Amino acid sequence: MTFRFSDDQLIRILNEASIYLCACPAQVCRQIQGLRALYAYQETCQIEPQANRQVHDLIAQAADEAHARLEQCLDDILTQEGWDRQTLKMPDGLRKLRDEAIRRI
Repeated sequence: MTFRFSDDQLIRILNEASIYLCACPAQVCRQIQGLRALYAYQETCQIEPQANRQVHDLIAQAADEAHARLEQCLDDILTQEGWDRQTLKMPDGLRKLRDEAIRRI
């Protein structure tokens, strides 16, 4: 499984996204983290007999494919929303929308 975003970067995006009202990038990060855990489990599962290795391989392959697609999706989201790629901070425009929404509450 190859990573476009490190675990640390996912956590930074999760933290940043959680401070504004639309947490869609955070939801994508959580799913990526879950797929990484699923893949790791399939790679290390020793409970099943050797004959069931094919089942684990199928699951790992599906997790890997879904992971690649969601990482591409996250990359596209960050580009479309204009996130700073060095700091992984959301753009000022989203911060402004968040602040305005909070003031209305």
